[in-house]
Amino acid sequence: MSGARSSAIRRAGRTLRSEANAAMALERKQACAHALLNRPWILKEDDPELYFSVKDHYEELREWFMDRAGFSLIVTRSLAKLERTPVVAHEWMGFEEFREVRDYVLFTYALWYLEGKTEMDQFLLSDIVEEVREQMATGGLAADWRHYHHRLSMIRALKKLVSLGVLVLVDGNENDWAHNESNDALYECSPHSRYVLRRFPQDLTAYSAMEELTDPVRYADTLDGTNARKRHRVFRRFLLEPVVLDRHWEEELLPYVLTQRRYIMDNLQRMLGMEGRRYREGLLFFHPELTGEAELFPTLSGASDLVLLMAGELRRQLNREDHSRYVEPDGSIRLERSELEGMLLKLKERYGMYWSKEFREASSAELAAIVVGHMEQWRFAEREDANHILVSPAVARWNADYANMDFGQE
Repeated sequence: MSGARSSAIRRAGRTLRSEANAAMALERKQACAHALLNRPWILKEDDPELYFSVKDHYEELREWFMDRAGFSLIVTRSLAKLERTPVVAHEWMGFEEFREVRDYVLFTYALWYLEGKTEMDQFLLSDIVEEVREQMATGGLAADWRHYHHRLSMIRALKKLVSLGVLVLVDGNENDWAHNESNDALYECSPHSRYVLRRFPQDLTAYSAMEELTDPVRYADTLDGTNARKRHRVFRRFLLEPVVLDRHWEEELLPYVLTQRRYIMDNLQRMLGMEGRRYREGLLFFHPELTGEAELFPTLSGASDLVLLMAGELRRQLNREDHSRYVEPDGSIRLERSELEGMLLKLKERYGMYWSKEFREASSAELAAIVVGHMEQWRFAEREDANHILVSPAVARWNADYANMDFGQE
């Protein structure tokens, strides 16, 4: 009897250890997936534990991202990178540090210059800017380093390459050159430059339209190829965009979202831990726990507080029996700019004591610009024209009030 009981206890102990190990493996795999989706890349020198964790789960991660989204997973001796290609390019998907198109042009030409370099090669800032200027001129583009704003654009491009780990600043300071082009700096090339730009499945000359560039892989002209393209486009949008409502989908993709929602929800839950819910406006996904990789709404920015307060005010208005506000069939609400400004003034009177000095001193027009900009970034609103904003029903899933207040007062 004693022996049988001991054997059962040992089996139970092995089961618990096995379940704990499986849970830890799942947690590490999900951490890898989140990092690959939210970082430019994972460098072994910066985060060796995560890098080797990606290598441990390489086969499963590679197969999942390619099969569901068409994303290629690249792992080299020094980095791991997921080639992410958006279906719809949004402004916030660019480099936050860049201010104008010229920054991206110079960033790309700097990468062209680095193609001729090998690891550990050193060169001067004056060398790269001169060769970039000459190469741009051959293509009919102008970079005039006598212009301060042109130099600032080049500095932003170089600083971004340094922050990515593509360049190493050995000596000097780029800002000195921005103020006076006679100043110089010394750089060293890393092995990562060749992995910055996206790799295309075929030569660029084979494309005839910009829209074709959005496909990360070549699809066969067959039923299987068509189905794979649909699946990839749906998963890519859910993986890269915060909110995708039914009205945001192409006509050919919405039926897939509606009929395959359980498959989509199960896959995103298993690989990323994302919880999916079907609402009348669309299929929405939430992170049940905070993650250190993705930026989640609400953010730490005060603009998120304003959006949440505005959402609460809209809910209060709609809950009144005598409200006259029209709600679209999918739950969207159309606001005039003046209505939004009036709502924010009312919120300032009620909650202004809790706001930052910036928000307390801002005009109603400035507050409206902050709120609309933040909601656009999170796809909670769209500007229809200069005077009308369409507020997404997704924002109605949120509400907020400050603690220790009489929330019922009007």
